[in-house]
Amino acid sequence: MQKLSQFFDSKSAVALGKLLKEVENQTPASIDILKESSFRKGNAHIVGITGPPGAGKSTLVSKLAKKLAEEGVNLAIVCVDPTSPFTKGALLGDRIRMQELAKLPNVFIKSLATRGNLGGLASSTADIASVLDAYGMDIILIETVGVGQIEFDVLEVADTVLLVNVPGLGDSLQTMKAGIMEIADVFVINQADRPGADQSVKDLNIMIRESGKMDWRPPIRKTIATQGEGIDDLIAEMIAHKDYLQSTGLWKKKREARNLARLDSMIHELLTRAVDETINRSDYLQQKIQDVKNGINDPFTISQEIVTSLVGDKTTNQYGGYHGAKNN
Repeated sequence: MQKLSQFFDSKSAVALGKLLKEVENQTPASIDILKESSFRKGNAHIVGITGPPGAGKSTLVSKLAKKLAEEGVNLAIVCVDPTSPFTKGALLGDRIRMQELAKLPNVFIKSLATRGNLGGLASSTADIASVLDAYGMDIILIETVGVGQIEFDVLEVADTVLLVNVPGLGDSLQTMKAGIMEIADVFVINQADRPGADQSVKDLNIMIRESGKMDWRPPIRKTIATQGEGIDDLIAEMIAHKDYLQSTGLWKKKREARNLARLDSMIHELLTRAVDETINRSDYLQQKIQDVKNGINDPFTISQEIVTSLVGDKTTNQYGGYHGAKNN
């Protein structure tokens, strides 16, 4: 690759696409790209759009993006698509629906495959967002795959989370209250022309009151994305939440937490790689693993032995305090 600084300084969509491809595929060059990104991070407002399948997230994202683009915002859209069980690639339905947006000079669209990740996001989403931020995007919209209550990864990436649902929530609120409903900064009742929209708003208001949130009370907005209704109000709520984060200092805290989370994940990745390499080089450890497989040895002893061979005997042993510590 040519000098990374030239790629970033070019502000070219083609150059950006090349950088993101390297990062998504975790090539050797991706580390240098992410290092460069860490020094160039801008101040992008990262907005996660989540909710169950069929809630109209893709249409809503398209309408939001079109309105923001018309206002001159430099915008990136990251669509996390379900992975095909046959090709292992993304089913790029979102990208097809957004072809009109892709023609706009201030809009960049990137589709990612989940590749088996269960948290609603692709494992590379945080890194993709980091590069887009460094590239000078004002707003990054991340549409999750829509898998239900396990969709919490978006919390670690987004500054503002929009939870999109449809009228007729009914008893489903009870099952969602302790899960995905609690991550929302803004609630969206899409397809609000359907019966039950007003009742859904009432149900959500009750849930919000019961949550006891005192700092930021998540607003509820009704939209009809197919007709573009409610989009202006929704954008206003996104901006209001950003202002709230900045005025309270939470904007900076979220970024600090994001940096630490990435450090933690990198440490785990490197340690996992080191463990695999250590096992592959050692016939002795491979035999021990085979013994565990055959039930001759236990996984607790062998796992501790493998880790000790890497970092010494001061590692934490959750089954007995510190390795080697005497019992009282």
